[in-house]
Amino acid sequence: MTDASPPTALAYPTAPREDLVEDLHGRAVADPYRRLEDPQDPATVAWSAEQDALYAAYRRRVAAAADGGPFATDALRARLGTLLGAGFVSAPAWRGERRFVSRRAGDQEHAVVVVVEPDGSGGERERVLVDPLRLDPAGTTTLDAWQPSKEGHLLAYQVSSGGTEESVLHVLDVATGELVDGPVDRARYSPVAWLPGGEAFYYVRRLAPDLVPADERQYHRRVWLHRLGTSPERDVEVFGAGLDRTNYYGVSVSRDGRWLIVSASAGTAPRTDVWIADLTAPGGVEAPAFTEVAVGLDAEVGAWVGRDGRLYVHTDLDAPRGRVCVTDPTTPGVAHWRTLVAQDDAAVLEDVALLDGGGDDTAPVLLVASWRRHSVSEVTLHDPATGERRPGDAGVLPLPGLGSISGLVTRPEGGTSLWFSYTDHVTVPRVHRYDAATGEVTLWATPPGAVPDLPDVRARQVEVTSADGTAVRAFVLARADRLDAAGRPLAPAPTVLYGYGGFQVSLDPAYSASTLAWVEAGGVYVVANLRGGGEEGEEWHRAGMRGAKQNVFDDLFAVAEHLVAQGWTTTDRLAVWGGSNGGLLVGAAVTQRPDLWAAAVCSAPLLDMVRYQRFGLGVTWTEEYGDAAVPEELDWLLAYSPYHRVVDATAYPAVLFTVFEGDTRVDPLHARKLAAALQAATSSDPDDRPVLLRRETGVGHGGRALSRTVALSAEQLQFVADRTGLLDASRSGTEEGAA
Repeated sequence: MTDASPPTALAYPTAPREDLVEDLHGRAVADPYRRLEDPQDPATVAWSAEQDALYAAYRRRVAAAADGGPFATDALRARLGTLLGAGFVSAPAWRGERRFVSRRAGDQEHAVVVVVEPDGSGGERERVLVDPLRLDPAGTTTLDAWQPSKEGHLLAYQVSSGGTEESVLHVLDVATGELVDGPVDRARYSPVAWLPGGEAFYYVRRLAPDLVPADERQYHRRVWLHRLGTSPERDVEVFGAGLDRTNYYGVSVSRDGRWLIVSASAGTAPRTDVWIADLTAPGGVEAPAFTEVAVGLDAEVGAWVGRDGRLYVHTDLDAPRGRVCVTDPTTPGVAHWRTLVAQDDAAVLEDVALLDGGGDDTAPVLLVASWRRHSVSEVTLHDPATGERRPGDAGVLPLPGLGSISGLVTRPEGGTSLWFSYTDHVTVPRVHRYDAATGEVTLWATPPGAVPDLPDVRARQVEVTSADGTAVRAFVLARADRLDAAGRPLAPAPTVLYGYGGFQVSLDPAYSASTLAWVEAGGVYVVANLRGGGEEGEEWHRAGMRGAKQNVFDDLFAVAEHLVAQGWTTTDRLAVWGGSNGGLLVGAAVTQRPDLWAAAVCSAPLLDMVRYQRFGLGVTWTEEYGDAAVPEELDWLLAYSPYHRVVDATAYPAVLFTVFEGDTRVDPLHARKLAAALQAATSSDPDDRPVLLRRETGVGHGGRALSRTVALSAEQLQFVADRTGLLDASRSGTEEGAA
């Protein structure tokens, strides 16, 4: 029975505050909640416990209000579980007759690595090679990456625990499942590039802690050669000494084992340096002599050696939407590049793959290219010698719908088959196969679980004009019975506006359980493609970074105002939602335009942009945001830093901060500081528009167990439903505009 007694009024805890004002390059910068940066400070511990109690009180209230409707906690978690019930399957990684896939059944907490191989009697058998839940029944261990050897007899994999993303590398024997090497620590974000035979591989590892300053142990990566069965302390350093301490490295070895390619980027800067080395030359695998492919250019470059022996280069050099060039690996420099696939005027080149006759027939017969045109995927077919696209419909690969694809996967030994994953707003990711010999595209693999019954959801792409005249697009999803024959809204509805706008990340059409649960209940869900992302190429990205960051926020505001003007929603029914860099977006939205929103979900956010680079991986993001140590760039940051834009006696919307105590990318201190500032400044009634902090332990910024994903999503959805009116409307069955 539900307790009918009136709920206790919500009251904010008193935060530890000090009158701290610093002089930074002649700018007076206040930081009243500096003490909340230290999670071990007794004042922070006490304040955090009080925030937990405040959130628990709110949760009791919303649970009672949701009882009996689709947003009731048990019902919503069950529905999210059903919507996620299909699970997941990746495109295959082929190694001879074996193929490796990542797969999650509908009720599995984590994806596992599976090998499928001949069973000796004309059929196939499959075995699970890596299951994070077997390694850790508590579910806090995640599988970060995996890579089979070139022959497929060994598998390197990386796992981390507690959300830290501090990967530890292991190697197992595929035939027996037994560990044969590892653990190798300090391998966060490390690729693995096997040498033929599987006796050794190149990988990336940070220097030992005693070799670097304590506050720089997240950095100082090097490329190493590791031989199986030997201590990682005996690994040979082959690249990285003397280069930028924040560099991330990529490493690959050609199928024949001759060519080693290493790439480097300083943090997340949109620039990549690339080198190539001939491993058959003097120096061999332990001391390769590197030649520059592209170094010191203001461009991103990816390179690989094809089965035909040519060096292929995917770059945005002189082509912000991307092009593919080709040269000989013995003359790899820019002066020798020949453009094979030219830049498109409107679509961004995502990936290319070459198909050939297989075996000894290494001459390419077809070049396949995938593109993103205003966030929607296309696949085109080209002559591999000239790059010319096949004419008419023969030059376009048919896709299941207006969605997005990922990966163009071929067999390492060649052939005419190609695999890719496809998804859209109402389609779970599925793997398709294209056969160049027949021209057919067929469904090749589906997730192992049951595909859920879905509501009749309609998606449309709208275009709005931002403050400076730039066209910005967004996907609007709504239930069919909430629309008229022309696809316009019958009446304003509770609406979620989701965005990111940074680091070249593109928000392409994709299946989302949270989105579908919201729309099914009668809400509208909008995904905005803002500047700073990669939807329209590198110029689009740069138009939303560094000193141009305000463009991202203006784009978001333009989309929000369009939604109101066109009758999709009203400001008292509109919520803004984002995480990580998208959390910064939400923080800016709340502090710059509090009048636009009824509610905001701000997850794992960056919010103190004056001190962000002192914590987590912040120093690697200065090329995206700016460096507070540079006076001009400090001004950029102060202009929008949410923590520094809080104004007393302002009617701020309801805000839910969600943070993860294991997060080693974005420190939870950001949310603590802005939560304290907003609670102290807002003139809104905490019972009407509360500012809340949800903390979670044992998880971090990245992957998490399925049950934790469902629990977090349910609470976020309940919050926005409660504050936008969808909770009451869906419970009573009175959604406006419903047929």
